[in-house]
Amino acid sequence: MSGFKDFLKRKNIVISGRRYGVDALGAMAQGLFASLLIGTILNTIGKQLGIAALTTIGGYASSMSGPAMAVAIGYALQAPPLVLFSLVTVGYAANALGSTTLSGGSGAGGPLAVLFIAILAAEIGKAVSKETKVDILVTPLVTILTGVGLAALIAPAIGTAASSVGSVIRWATEQQPFLMGIVVSVVIGIALTLPISSAAICAALGLTDLAGGAAVAGCCAQMVGFAVMSFKENKWGGLISQGIGTSMLQMGNIVKNPRIWIPPIAVSAITGPLATCVFHLQMNDPASAVASGMGTCGLVGQIGVYAGWVADVASGAKAAITGFDWLGLILISFVIPAVLTPLFGQFLRRIGWIKEGDLKLS
Repeated sequence: MSGFKDFLKRKNIVISGRRYGVDALGAMAQGLFASLLIGTILNTIGKQLGIAALTTIGGYASSMSGPAMAVAIGYALQAPPLVLFSLVTVGYAANALGSTTLSGGSGAGGPLAVLFIAILAAEIGKAVSKETKVDILVTPLVTILTGVGLAALIAPAIGTAASSVGSVIRWATEQQPFLMGIVVSVVIGIALTLPISSAAICAALGLTDLAGGAAVAGCCAQMVGFAVMSFKENKWGGLISQGIGTSMLQMGNIVKNPRIWIPPIAVSAITGPLATCVFHLQMNDPASAVASGMGTCGLVGQIGVYAGWVADVASGAKAAITGFDWLGLILISFVIPAVLTPLFGQFLRRIGWIKEGDLKLS
């Protein structure tokens, strides 16, 4: 057993929840952002401004989401070059096969399939890397054959499972928009602030429609909420870094005093049902499910909602983008979190649950 542990250590194979559930998952979200998300943004701008070149480039970027996710995961796992480059093929296969179901229909499990399969292929590739004199042949062959073989075996099942879970969440949100608006908003908002990836979770489950709108609401409550509530401590730099960056910056402070998390969570429980029941905020562009978990990060969540509006108008599902649509998006994304979170925070400051410096970013 000690010999096997020594081998894993020598190969930098660390089997842990943090390595796979935090590092790899977070990297996968960055890969999605650098491909599918950027592609969707460029495609939307190109269509709105009539710039065909941007639409074409956006299509190219979006089509590379599988390889981008797999390479990002391999990078997070510190894979050697030959393994990293081989993951391009693995990611393409896993994403393509994970986007189908066992019955042959369309599935939402591409990102989830890439996560599992890229991790396995990368670790197996690392295990054989530089173990033979023909490493340039053996390592790519093992990595690609392992990854593509696993994709053929399990990716459609993952696609079916992810689609089923996502469908249940979307259906439940349609049936019980108030209750599920709270649940989805709070859970995805918490995931955004935790050192995991809410964007990857939303992409893996295909959280679109009303559930996607609730997810956007929860993420915005965390980001804008923390940014405004901590303005006294962090000034403009903190406002920008949290408001259009990530509320994950507060994770260290949350560990020290979990009570600082109460205001943004409470606000997400308010904005979630407002999004689903009052403004009917939806993420209707299936390609932008990942945007549901981005909140105000680079305004990706808002761009995703807008892209859905555009798609709905083009398909005839929506007559036009109305002023009420814009009012809902602005209130849910910015105004309500910016007003209510510091109010709740001020109450907690008065009763001594939040003290001076508790929200200070290091």
